[in-house]
Amino acid sequence: MEQSDVRKKAGLARSSVRQLARLEEKEKNAALEAIADAMIRHTGEILRENEKDLAAGETVGISAALTDRLTLTEKRLAEMAEGLHQLCQLPDPIGEVLEMRELENGLQIEKVRVPLGVIGMIYEARPNVTVDAAGLALKTGNAIVLRGSSSAFHSNRALTGVIQQALTNTALPPTAVQLVEEREREAVQELMTANGLIDVIIPRGGAGLIQRVVQESTVPVLETGVGNCHLYVDQAADVDMAREIVINAKTDRPAVCNAAETVLVHRKWAESHLAELCEALSKCGVEIRGCDVARALVPQAKAATADDWDTEYLDLVLAVKVVNSLAEALDHIENHGTRHSEAIITQDEEAARTFFIGVDAAAVYHNASTRFTDGGQFGFGAEIGISTQKLHARGPMGLKEMTSYQYRIHGSGQIRG
Repeated sequence: MEQSDVRKKAGLARSSVRQLARLEEKEKNAALEAIADAMIRHTGEILRENEKDLAAGETVGISAALTDRLTLTEKRLAEMAEGLHQLCQLPDPIGEVLEMRELENGLQIEKVRVPLGVIGMIYEARPNVTVDAAGLALKTGNAIVLRGSSSAFHSNRALTGVIQQALTNTALPPTAVQLVEEREREAVQELMTANGLIDVIIPRGGAGLIQRVVQESTVPVLETGVGNCHLYVDQAADVDMAREIVINAKTDRPAVCNAAETVLVHRKWAESHLAELCEALSKCGVEIRGCDVARALVPQAKAATADDWDTEYLDLVLAVKVVNSLAEALDHIENHGTRHSEAIITQDEEAARTFFIGVDAAAVYHNASTRFTDGGQFGFGAEIGISTQKLHARGPMGLKEMTSYQYRIHGSGQIRG
């Protein structure tokens, strides 16, 4: 019986694992540099393939947010290449001794970082993930099987081809990076159930994709979450600071998961300043959807529905709710948040402390934009995603999050009596 494309490519990735584990840091860095250089050399080719995806997306009428995620430019390719260069400057976590101790019987126990093995990456409409994920995997001695969405098919194929070609002249095996080209949904199902070939699945995309992977995968999942992120403007918030943070969190790049989707405003602050804040947002092209109290203060606001409090717009739309207290804001976030990134704007240190303790999220901010929830901004280099779960990894997943650990026990002939 002929092997499917998924199992064939997963098998090729698996065959490279032992070779990857033996590589030194300088060899992995040289490979990443080679990929970065190759991307710049092949910029024209990659952009031509990206144009095919953009044209197909226009034909079917994809949203502006998805178009933004799908689009590659010379600048974005240069930034992706620079991300690989930055990875080379970061220390390789593989082989790091996390703990060491000696037992009474003389056994010496080391706890050492090791690669996860073969990572299956399932993602939507963001060809930059192809490069970021491959770079993080290779730097940490992991092989990776990529399965992007059909909307980015030509872009992902071009990028993977450049990566594999670049690796042919390095110590890293080109088989360590694989792209599943089958477009049928069955390919995703097969990847999620390739136990023994795939060690961990990482989904990155919308709520539907992530929930499908979490519910149907038999391979362990590192869950990345959607970002229904909140800003709470406390009664003790500085007016200018609040305006700058809210505008940045909503408009800097609305199509990404760390952009703000809901602003909660203390009633006392709202009565004096909400109209001014929403006017500034409107000038930036933001559509306001407000609760009844917010609409009474902001004439241009549309009525928010129950669904608005749970929506990740990924667009220039913002839900605004006036609350009577910090406790009410915390309750709202608990009921509608996605455990991604939440922020409080206040000059009251005790209120900030209460917010930190009361919010269950991967990243919690005081007087700063949620847009900083990003591996690069945290100093991790490129990230493979932002985990909203609590086991193994949480928040931006950089190099260390791409590892497991192994106990290495050194003896001198001990036996157990």
